[in-house]
Amino acid sequence: MTADPRLPGRLPEPPTRPTLTREYLAVAALALIDAHGLRKFSMRKLGTAVGFDPMAVYRYYVDQEDLFDGVAEALFTEIDVDTLPWDGPWQELARQYCLRLRDILLRHPHAVQVFATRPVRSPASIDTGVKMLAKLHADGILPADALRMVRCLREFTIGHALAIAVTKLGAERRSRKPRPDSPDYNLLAEAADATALDDHFEIGLTAILRGFRHSAD
Repeated sequence: MTADPRLPGRLPEPPTRPTLTREYLAVAALALIDAHGLRKFSMRKLGTAVGFDPMAVYRYYVDQEDLFDGVAEALFTEIDVDTLPWDGPWQELARQYCLRLRDILLRHPHAVQVFATRPVRSPASIDTGVKMLAKLHADGILPADALRMVRCLREFTIGHALAIAVTKLGAERRSRKPRPDSPDYNLLAEAADATALDDHFEIGLTAILRGFRHSAD
């Protein structure tokens, strides 16, 4: 049997659609939240955005809260915990972790609320927590005390990011800052002009870490 001369010798590969996975959908959901805000997000919009039946998302996530758990895990993945200074002092490890977490959350201001309102229980997050406690325990800190310290640092970091994100997103809609020539321009307004909105994070982080060091001695 001879080949049909009207057909090319090798047909191109047929077009393929992306294969849906929980991880893919979580990252896609985060991108939609970044672009349009949390209030305008929906499972149906996510299904449409990725080019599938709007209800396809429910084959991978039970509901929106389950999906938001996945979004929080996607945010945690961006920390790239494997490249943290695990071989250095625990204080520097904790500092770098908090700085990275802060930066990532502020990179996704619309999604900070998602991360702040749920624990992250992905295998990577649990493994990171175990490694951090082991790091502190190797320095003579009891596991329960180490967990208290890690929780304190996490809450400080997330709380800071949440406050900054809310303030920045609100500032996009309105600003009530008094002008220097206004009678309402007082010492507080003058101090605000001399500082940045988020330049106090490292001051607070340093104070907390110093306090932990003294309490551990």
